Amino acid sequence: MRHLLAAAAILALATPLAAQESDPMTAEQSESADLTFERVFASPGLDGASPRQAKLSPDGRYLTLLRNREDERERYDLWGYDRESGEWTMLVDSKALGSGRELSEDEKMQRERARVGNLRGIITYQWNSDGSGVLVPLDGDLYLAKLDGTVTRLTNTEESELNPKLSPEGRYISFVRDRQLWTGPVGEDAQPITPKEGELIRWGEAEFVAQEEMARLTGYWWGPKEDRIAVQRTDESPVGVVTRAAIGATGTKVYDQRYPVAGSDNAIVELFVMDPDGGNRVKVDLGEETDIYLARVDWAPDGTLYVQRQNREQTRLDMLKVDPATGNSEVWFTEEAATEDYWINLSDSYRFLKDGSLLWWSERDGYGQFYRFDGNNWQQLTSGDEPATSLVGVNEETGEFFYQATTNVLTQQIYRAALDGQAGGALLTDPGFTNSASMDEQGQTLLVSRSSPSQPPQSYLADTDGQRLAWVQENALDEDHPYAPYLASHVWPEFGTLPAEDGTPLHYMMLKPEMEPGKQYPVFIMHYGGPGPQIVDRGWKDALAQAIVDKGYIYFALDNRGSANRGVAFEQPLYRAMGGVEVRDQKAGAQFLKTLDFVDPDKLAIYGWSYGGYMTLKRLQADPGLYAAGISGAPVTRWGLYDTHYTERFMGDPNVVPEAYEAASAIPNATDISDPLLLIHGMADDNVVFENSSELISVLQENNVAFEMMLYPGYTHRVSGENISPHLWNTIFRFLESHDVTPPQ
Repeated sequence: MRHLLAAAAILALATPLAAQESDPMTAEQSESADLTFERVFASPGLDGASPRQAKLSPDGRYLTLLRNREDERERYDLWGYDRESGEWTMLVDSKALGSGRELSEDEKMQRERARVGNLRGIITYQWNSDGSGVLVPLDGDLYLAKLDGTVTRLTNTEESELNPKLSPEGRYISFVRDRQLWTGPVGEDAQPITPKEGELIRWGEAEFVAQEEMARLTGYWWGPKEDRIAVQRTDESPVGVVTRAAIGATGTKVYDQRYPVAGSDNAIVELFVMDPDGGNRVKVDLGEETDIYLARVDWAPDGTLYVQRQNREQTRLDMLKVDPATGNSEVWFTEEAATEDYWINLSDSYRFLKDGSLLWWSERDGYGQFYRFDGNNWQQLTSGDEPATSLVGVNEETGEFFYQATTNVLTQQIYRAALDGQAGGALLTDPGFTNSASMDEQGQTLLVSRSSPSQPPQSYLADTDGQRLAWVQENALDEDHPYAPYLASHVWPEFGTLPAEDGTPLHYMMLKPEMEPGKQYPVFIMHYGGPGPQIVDRGWKDALAQAIVDKGYIYFALDNRGSANRGVAFEQPLYRAMGGVEVRDQKAGAQFLKTLDFVDPDKLAIYGWSYGGYMTLKRLQADPGLYAAGISGAPVTRWGLYDTHYTERFMGDPNVVPEAYEAASAIPNATDISDPLLLIHGMADDNVVFENSSELISVLQENNVAFEMMLYPGYTHRVSGENISPHLWNTIFRFLESHDVTPPQ
C-alpha cells in the first residue's frame, strides 16, 4: 500500500477560501505534438533518464548507479563514474551477462513487495568494503563486478539466491536459498548455516508484512566484525491461508498464500545470533509476548545488537539492547505514540554513533524531529512545525548530520545541523526545486536529486556546504531531450488551498488545458487519500498528467487529511475512521471545482488505484450525483481482507472494534452507487487480493446495479508495461467518452 509520488518546490500559504497561485514562467504556447498514452509509456521515457540506486564507493571516489536503456526503459544496467577522470563506464551489461531465465516465485513476490516487479536486468547491487567491486544479483544468480571491467560469476543454480549480501569486511558472501541462510568465503561454495525445517519455516527472510508494510526487506544482519550474524526465523504455520487464483491468459495457477488478514494471527518471528558458519547459536530474548513485530535490527559500531520491538497495536516501540554472545536483552528506551488514538510510524532515520549514543527521529512533539540519546538523557536537535522527514547522512568527524525536511508543505529541502545541538539547520539546496539526497558512509559527499514543475528529475554531487561538484544526470530540457517535441504545450501546474470542514487548509494542484473563453471543461480528479502519500507537490509532473491535459481535461489533485509531511494532527483523523474524513475533504475539492466558471460542473470524473480505488467507491457511495463517473483500480473493499500491520495500525483490531470496520467497508453501501463506475483489477493480485473486487462484483450484480469492469489476466497489483499501460488508460478514457465526460466541441 506504499505508494509515494515525488515531492515539489516552495508554496507561500494562502488564506482566502480558495487561494490560488500560478507561475508566470508557463511556457509560451506554440505548435506541439499531443501526447498519446502509447508514447507516454514507450521508450525512451519522456522524463529523461531515470537512474536508480545511486551509491558512492566506500572511499567516495566512484559513483555507481543503475541506468535504464533508451530502447528498453524498464531494463537497467550497472554504470560507474570515476570522479577523478570524469568518465562513465558500463560495469555490467545485463543483456550480455544475464541468462533471461524465469525467476522463482519467492523472488517474484519479493520484487512485488519492493515495487520493482516490472523491472528487468539489474535491480540492486552492493559495494564491497575495499571499493574494488560490487556484488550484482542478476536473473537469480550472483556476480562480482570489478571496476576494471572483469566480472566473476559466484553462483550458478536453478534456485534463486535471495537477499544476497557481502559481509562488512567483504570476506563472506551470504544469501537465502530454499528457506535457509547460506554463507561462505567469497570465491568458495557457500553452505547452509541454518536447518531445513519444511515449507512453513523460513530463515533469513523478512515475513510478508515486514516486506509489504514495514519497509524491511531483509531477515538477517551481519555484525560489524563479521564474527556474528543476527538471523530471523519465521514460523508461518499460524498464518491463515488465502487461496489465490492467479488467472493468466492461457491458464490458472492456484496458490495457497499465507496472508495474515486484519485480526488474524501473524507469523511467529524469532531472532537468533550465530557465527558465520552457524555455530554458537543463541536465541535473542524478545520478551514474553510473542505477538509483536520485529521492526528493525541494527548493529552498533561497538558490536552491540539493537532490536526495535513494536507491539501489535503499533502504539509502543521498545529499543532492546542485546548481548550478541548470550542473546540477553534489556529495554534501552521506549517510544510511545505521539498522542492517544495515534500510531507509531516506523522509520529508518536513525544512526548509532561511535560514542555509544543514538541519533533518532521521532514524532513525539507532533512533528518529525531529530533527537540524540546518550543512554540516559534526550536532546532535541531540530524543531518547528515543518517536519524533518528523513536522515541523509552523518559526519562524526565534523560533528554534523544532514537531513531532509518539509518547507512550506509542498517542497523538500536538505539541511545540515550540529550533532551537539549548537547549530540549527542550514539550508543546502535550491528552494526553487524539491530535493532528496543520500550520502557516503562518512558523510563527506551529498548525492542530490531534484526536480521542479519546469525541470524533470536531475541529480548532482555536492560537498557538505551544498555546492555542486559535478552533474550525475543533468537531464537538461534541450532539443535532444525525449520530452522536447511536447515542451511547447507543457502545462505549468497551479497550486492553491481550500478549507476542510474544520477550516484546515488543504493543498491542491490543477493543470489546465488550452481553454477557449466561455467554454466549460471536464475535470479528471486523481486521488489516493490513504495514510502517508503526499500527491500535491512542486516537483516535475510526469507525462501521464500532461497526456490527460492534452486530451482537453483539467487535471486536479488534492491532499486530504491523513497525508504525510504535515504532522501528527493532520494524519490522525483517519484513526479507526478510514473512508470518512478523507472522503469529505475530497468532496470539498469537488465542490470548489464546481464554483469555477471554466469547469463543467456535470463532468467531474474521479480516479484512484489501491487505496485510491477504495476512495472512488466511498466517494460514489457518499455523494451520488456529485460525480459524473468514477474509476476504481484494485480497490480494498473490505478492510478485513487486508493485512494486519497496515490495517490495524489505522483501524485497530476488528475483533475489538468491528463497528469501525463495518463503517469503513465499501461493501455494505455498494448499492448506493448510481453514477457510472469502471472497476479494474489484476487477476493475479497478491497484495489487494482479487476477492476484494469479486465480492463487490457479486453484490452489484445480485442487486442489479449497473457497472463496467476491465480485468487483467496474469497481472498483480501493478498493472503496467509498455503495451498494457496504454490499454488501461485508453480503456479509462473510452469509458469516460461513453458517458459523455468529454471536452467541449
